[in-house]
Order: sequence, then C-alpha cells, then structure tokens
Amino acid sequence: MTVPEHTERPAGTPGPPVIGLGAVAAYVVLACGLAWLVALPLWLGDGLREPGARLLLPVMMYTPALAVLVVLFLMRPVPRGQRLRFLGMWPLRPVRRVVWLAVIGWLAPVLIVALTVVIAAAFGWLRVDLVGFSGFSRILASSLPAGTPMPPASVVILAQLVSIPIAAATANALAAFGEELGWRGFLVPALRRWGTWPALLGSGVIWGLWHAPIILLGYDFTRTDISGVLLMVGGCTVWGVLLGWLRLRSASLWPAVFAHGALNASAAMYLWFFAAGSTPDPALVSPLGVSGWIVGAVVVIVLLVTGQFRRQPGLGPDRPRTLPSTLPPEGADPYRL
Repeated sequence: MTVPEHTERPAGTPGPPVIGLGAVAAYVVLACGLAWLVALPLWLGDGLREPGARLLLPVMMYTPALAVLVVLFLMRPVPRGQRLRFLGMWPLRPVRRVVWLAVIGWLAPVLIVALTVVIAAAFGWLRVDLVGFSGFSRILASSLPAGTPMPPASVVILAQLVSIPIAAATANALAAFGEELGWRGFLVPALRRWGTWPALLGSGVIWGLWHAPIILLGYDFTRTDISGVLLMVGGCTVWGVLLGWLRLRSASLWPAVFAHGALNASAAMYLWFFAAGSTPDPALVSPLGVSGWIVGAVVVIVLLVTGQFRRQPGLGPDRPRTLPSTLPPEGADPYRL
C-alpha cells in the first residue's frame, strides 16, 4: 500500500517509505516494554512516593525515542538519508508553514485547557472560587515552610500563567520530545499506509496504553485500576488526534513537540480555581478527562469540517550542497531539485 494520493509532496522529494507491520509491532512492544522496565523500581518500592520517581518519570518519557532508534538502526525500515525527513525533524521547510504551526502548537493547547475548566465548571464538575481562590490558597499554604508569609494567590496564579508559555517552549518541550519522536515522529507516519484516521486513532490508543505503568500507580487520575488506564486512553486518543493533525498538516515533528509541552505545562490549571472544601475529580475536570474530551472533540470537528485533515503536505526539498555541474535551462530555478 502507498501513501494516499491527497498527500502533497514538493517536486524533487521522494515518497515516504512504507513501514512494514513487523517494524511497527517491534516499536510498540519495545516502547511499552521499556516503559514498564523504567517504572519497575516504583512498583517494587513505594510507588509514586518513591524518592526516585521524579527522575524516573522523565526517563520514561524518552523510552519511545529509544525504541525508535533501536528499530531504525536494527530493522532499517527507513533508508539512511531519509530518516530525519521521515521523522519530521529536518528540513524545517517551508519555514513559514512549520513556524506558524509551531506557534499554534505552542499556544492553542493552553486555550484548550482553559476551556476545559470552563466546561467543568458549567457542568458542575468543578466548584470554583474566582474571588479568593480558596482551594489553591490551601495548596499554596501547605507547600510553604511553617512561618513563611504566603503571597496572594492571585499573584502566584498570574506568575504561573506567565511562566506556562516559557516552560512549554523549554523544559516541557525538551521532556515531550522523547515521546513525540516516537508517537508522532515515527508511529503516525508509519500507520499512514492504512489511512489518516487509523493512524491518528491507533497511535492515540497506543500512546494511552503506554502510560499504564504509572497510571496503575495512581498517576493523573488517582485510580489504580483499569478505569484509570481507560481514562488515559480516552484522553490520549483525543489529544493524539490534535497532535497528529499538527504533525500531518506541517509535515514536521516540532509543532507537536511544542503542543505536548504546552499541554503538560498547563494541565493543572484547574487547581487555580477550585473552591476549598471540594475535591476536583481529574477524571472529569482535567484536560485528559471528560472535560478535555469534550473541548478536544469540538476542535477536531471544526478541523474536520474545514477540510484540515485533507491537507497533508510534505517537507520542502533539501538545499543542494554544491552548485549544479551544468547550467540549467534558461529561466529554470538552479536550486530546484
């Protein structure tokens, strides 16, 4: 099978390699197996309270990247010289398209997360205090050493809001790169031979299942049974479609990297607004929970209705390293491959 005809490619660029089912299966098994291996000390120890958890969680985020490298260099499903292009890492051309979609990826998730808070409040899942920020004030007070004056909650919230875009483009993007290289860099284009929607939905489901080693310890949803994993699969499927759209629409990995970083940087936004005495349920109010599913589904429908999933261009051709040995025909572009 080949890439669908509606996928656009600039003149001079080869068609993407068709990845065999064996390489796809090897990648998925390896990425999930490595995740369980990294999380094993948490299972043998005190779970998420284990002192090394803060180190192991970022390491786990790089297991998809490691799985990609192993598959690429041992199974060689992508020829040398085409790997960076297949993964969407290089070249960053056309520059305007890549940059603008990277900006969308950097900023839009923060808006989507904010809308999930609105939806959660509207459905009564989140009892809010928009005046005293009482719930957040209690979290803040409990995090400070005894006797330390507590700054106004509104000032801390404003400072955190300003820091979100910075964190999204720096530390969080660096951490997200390990996952994105695997899920959107390799898996989405590898699954494209079966169609756009199987690629987006399938990669999202696998992405959610990959989180199982920590979700079953109570991460994200505080549920230690299969319900937590199913919630994560739902959230990752919705967000996987959005991040996958950025990947396919830009032909580049980097917009999805910044979007993933922005999602992680802003995911706890609902904690700013909940009222003291209430207990927000992440399954309902978080961007990976039901509120996030609703907002994400609306965005996906808008993209679908406007035909955005039909526009899947390729990266621009590489620049030649040397001038052509013969003169091109008069009026031709000597740098066009």
